[in-house]
Amino acid sequence: MADGKRYISSDELGKHNKAGDLWISIQGKVYDVSNWGKDHPGGELPLLSLAGQDVTDAFVAFHPGSAWQYLDRFYVGHLKDYQVSKVSEDYRRLVSEFLKLGLYNRKGHVAFFTLFSMAVLFSVSVCGVLWSQNFWVHLLCGGLMGFLWIQSGWIGHDSGHYQIMSGPDINRFTQILAGNCLTGISIAWWKWNHNAHHIACNSLDFDPDLQHFPFFAVSSTLFRSLTSYFYERKLTFDSVARFLVSYQHWTFYPIMCVARVNLFAQSISLLLSKRKVPNRGQEIAGVMIFWIWYPLLVSCLPNWGERVMFVMASFAVTGIQHVQFCLNHFSSSVYVGPPCGNDWFQNQTKGTLNISCSSWMDWFHGGLQFQVEHHLFPRLPRCHLRKISPFVRDLCKKHDLPYNIASFWESNKMTIETLRTAALQARDLTSPVPKNLVWEAVNTHG
Repeated sequence: MADGKRYISSDELGKHNKAGDLWISIQGKVYDVSNWGKDHPGGELPLLSLAGQDVTDAFVAFHPGSAWQYLDRFYVGHLKDYQVSKVSEDYRRLVSEFLKLGLYNRKGHVAFFTLFSMAVLFSVSVCGVLWSQNFWVHLLCGGLMGFLWIQSGWIGHDSGHYQIMSGPDINRFTQILAGNCLTGISIAWWKWNHNAHHIACNSLDFDPDLQHFPFFAVSSTLFRSLTSYFYERKLTFDSVARFLVSYQHWTFYPIMCVARVNLFAQSISLLLSKRKVPNRGQEIAGVMIFWIWYPLLVSCLPNWGERVMFVMASFAVTGIQHVQFCLNHFSSSVYVGPPCGNDWFQNQTKGTLNISCSSWMDWFHGGLQFQVEHHLFPRLPRCHLRKISPFVRDLCKKHDLPYNIASFWESNKMTIETLRTAALQARDLTSPVPKNLVWEAVNTHG
């Protein structure tokens, strides 16, 4: 080229799509981030998922303006055939308008009220266990502990997406306190999992939030034993998985009542693994604090019956939040393969479901009721999601894209129907996997 710049085609860009040889394009410029993955604050997986593509929309969604200054050191050339779709143009314009309005910097008082409610719930629950001998008070305290964990989950979710406190150090302290110390769930695990989910929303083989084998399958496509690029293993659809999936629409709510056990196991597994974990010492210390105070509190109850009751009450109540996580995505459109950077807006809207509710119920949903808006603008404080929803709805209408929304009860029905459909398909496959004895006993007729 006469201007002396190096121009790179989309085909050439697409060849650099693996670890150790990873290029991306942002706003017409190509960057070699092969050695950046290990230091990337969002982890290496988001880069690998979008490797060899234009990632402008994803970059704009997840990074503040200050991140642009660091790109030049990775620059290798210009993308020769760079094009911007009308959807992306409008999306980036909307991001720019929200920035000019200062919405990303105005966080409201959500964090203060949430932390205050957490302090009250914790104090009442602990005092009820220590100062009362009444069975029903202890049962209530177990439920309050579950509500504490729900609110802690919302504050952990917010602090992982944007800085909810006045500075990075106090924000980090809040993350460890709310996540690791109070709930026993590693914030490092949550970021690792959640970043992958946002980047590859509703990809059956890239999104960990749809990979719940052998208990759940939201699509019969999973019966092909796909490979999970998040867990780096095969999601084997064997006889055990078939049996469990065949009754998943019945087991969904019971399993949600104990789903927290899975989060405990995932957190501990990551912290004890060889995978790079930022601030591993802090993470482990925080989780250890939880496993000291919570069993100690439970041991203060007068007998084993009340101890089991307290734990089950706290798990069952916080199971509401696990159900909420599923409602936003289980019944939405799914696909196989890595996410496409050029279809960022489309993928986020197709793979998410909003929950319609009155503003006075926003505390209950923690921002997830505006899942479409949250996925498109993940750094936006949740206090603004209701305000921007009309703009997002109009943009979806303009480009003939879905803006999925349902009531809380309707979304539960949709989720169960999705699970039921896959369950019936699991029973009726023409090429069945070997059946185990339990399968034979349950499904033998006549």
